[in-house]
Amino acid sequence: MSGHNHSHSGMSGHSHGHTHHHSHGTGSKKLGFTIILNLIITAAEFVGGILSGSLALLSDAAHNLADVIALILAYLGAKGSEMKPTKRSTYGFKRLEVVTALINSLTLVVISVYIIIEAFERYSEPQPIDAPIMLIVAVIGLLGNVFSVWILHRDRNDTINNKAAFLHMMYDAVSSVAVIIGGIIIMFTDWYLVDLILSIVISVMILWSGFDILKVVFGIFMEAAPKDIDIDKVKESVEKLPGVREMHHIHIWSISSSQIALSCHVVLDDPDCTGFTAVIRDIHELLRDKFNITHGTVQPEGNLCPEVPVVTDLVKKDRKQ
Repeated sequence: MSGHNHSHSGMSGHSHGHTHHHSHGTGSKKLGFTIILNLIITAAEFVGGILSGSLALLSDAAHNLADVIALILAYLGAKGSEMKPTKRSTYGFKRLEVVTALINSLTLVVISVYIIIEAFERYSEPQPIDAPIMLIVAVIGLLGNVFSVWILHRDRNDTINNKAAFLHMMYDAVSSVAVIIGGIIIMFTDWYLVDLILSIVISVMILWSGFDILKVVFGIFMEAAPKDIDIDKVKESVEKLPGVREMHHIHIWSISSSQIALSCHVVLDDPDCTGFTAVIRDIHELLRDKFNITHGTVQPEGNLCPEVPVVTDLVKKDRKQ
């Protein structure tokens, strides 16, 4: 977890702005119901895949199993975000959701690679498929996935794990449609190769969603600025505020998928920092309203900042005038 500690001579003070939006994502009841529903779908598709001999149906069952994992991790992540900070974990346990999202994404990648390998192995020895069983189970899976998507769609953007769970359901609904189409083709043409093609397509979809979440997760772990935050625009906007001369030592990072933090130094027009409280309040309001930065630590400076020679020169020049 990030910690930005600065020690300064001369005039220095820290102003912390905390605007916490308590959004814990999908409710526990919704998640619990969806987990049970998808456990039933997963079991049905595994049994149906074995009975019918369809690798596409088995891959869809594997995708559904990943859905269940995603939902369980989303639940754990939501619970972790509700846990209060401690003296050692001063940010609380908000990054528990990021850790669970990492596990979830890696699970997706492993499952998809396994299915692709299995598809290529079956290509040399095609197996007969019971199309009616494949179709019935795929329709059951589709209905369950559509219902799950409907349950989760409202809270899908609250956290990274809610997004992961929702994406799982969306992709699995699409893959269920593909399996249904494949079953119809096999029923009328006996072209079993379509089953292997579908299993590979589904696996690529799983990989895509997994890597998409992984990019966000690693960005948070590396304490990179969120992709929708432009540091130059933040600096430019703050420096336009009355009473602000310059903003520097800017650090922006994500505490979790839904909370962005910032620390910075701000040189004020008044070298004695008279009325700095009002200026800092304006800065926090700007950060919150324009950039959704809800955890800000702003250090006002009116005298010298020994870490920034350029600022020192500006202050000296201003005093001579």
